Amino acid sequence: MSLASMFKITERKSSVKTEIIAGLTTFMTMAYILIVQPGAICGYGPDAGITDPAGVFISKEAIMVTCALISAVITLLMGFYANLPFALSTGLGSNFMFGALIASGECTYGRAMLITLISGIIFVLLSAFGIRDLIVKMIPKNIKISISTAIGFFIAYVGFKNTGIGTFTDGIAMGDFTQPAVLLAVLGLLLIGVLTAYKVNGAILIGIVVITVLGIPFGVTVLPEQFFKVPDMSAISNIVFNFDAAGFLAPSTLTLMFIVFVGDFFSTLGTVLGVAGKAGMLDKDGNLPEIQKPFLVDAIGTCVGAMFGCTTITTYVESSAGVEAGGRTGLTAITTAVMFLLTIFASPLFLMIPNAATGPALIFVGFLMISGFAQVDFSDFTEAFGPFVMIMFTAFAGSIAAGISAGILAYVFIKVATGKFKDVPVGMYILAIPLILYFIYG
Repeated sequence: MSLASMFKITERKSSVKTEIIAGLTTFMTMAYILIVQPGAICGYGPDAGITDPAGVFISKEAIMVTCALISAVITLLMGFYANLPFALSTGLGSNFMFGALIASGECTYGRAMLITLISGIIFVLLSAFGIRDLIVKMIPKNIKISISTAIGFFIAYVGFKNTGIGTFTDGIAMGDFTQPAVLLAVLGLLLIGVLTAYKVNGAILIGIVVITVLGIPFGVTVLPEQFFKVPDMSAISNIVFNFDAAGFLAPSTLTLMFIVFVGDFFSTLGTVLGVAGKAGMLDKDGNLPEIQKPFLVDAIGTCVGAMFGCTTITTYVESSAGVEAGGRTGLTAITTAVMFLLTIFASPLFLMIPNAATGPALIFVGFLMISGFAQVDFSDFTEAFGPFVMIMFTAFAGSIAAGISAGILAYVFIKVATGKFKDVPVGMYILAIPLILYFIYG
């Protein structure tokens, strides 16, 4: 059986070449997680790792290796099982939360992994019984349509922040344009825009490679001493199957589990619908057919990831970069997965890609994703208010989960306040309860 028939490439109006380029593009835009994940858990200083409150040494290299391995395995599952161009890795949010708790001595690494595992098991059960699918279907169409736009603003925000084009420490301000990294990022954005205008395939990937190369003489791209390296496996045993039940019954455990659960649920929901919407995969009601498949893969990923020392595994919003490059099938995901496997042995080569190269790609994809907002029905203010709140919260709070949660709550509130409470499905009222708790404790 050929690749085209196995992944229905022709049926989805793509090609093997396009799918591979899309997979490479997705990987290039999310490879940063291999740097961010070890730092989130162990800190960004010169130390090789951190010793948790239980006396277990957590190595940065071990975190990176398992992150790359699990990202590859679960993304392969997404490609073969769901046949969707979605890539997965450790999500941002819970990793920094657990890292801070470990550094402060409030939580052991094993306890963090146990909380992650239980959250993943709950995800699997909800996905297996179709409950996650039911929740998606009861969410109003306008909210679902606007998710893509909200994510677009979030991606652009990340791109501006990572490149230094914009600063967000003391309010929103313009970055320092005397810095080579900022100028290269602007050049990268312009280059991708021009190539796209001329309909050049792989414009985003070309932009990333060109800026990475141009960054070498400016010191923005730092060449490693060696491009290939066998990872040190000695410290991996400290994080694989590291579960600590001590203190698990403490009141804070339930709060942490709730934060992890709600954050991942709506982040995954937003990413899956947003990226699928950009790929033209949603039906007339804004739903993704067989959405239970990517949900199940995502849930299994969190369980397997916890066993190998990874925080919550989630579908990555950077998959939209691959979709914009033409990816429409699981072959895109498989290509990304292969690249993750290669990083285990060629990490210096891939990790030298600077933010100045990946940031412009994120900004450009963000721009491309906001077009979905034109499909929102503005004829009824009570229908448009929720999407507006969702987009604003996502953009200015810097959180997809917070944005979607706020949008849903705003929708319910405005309907009730205007006497249209019957327009709101009963399930939405029930859903509002944990979302309110999310804002209180999250």
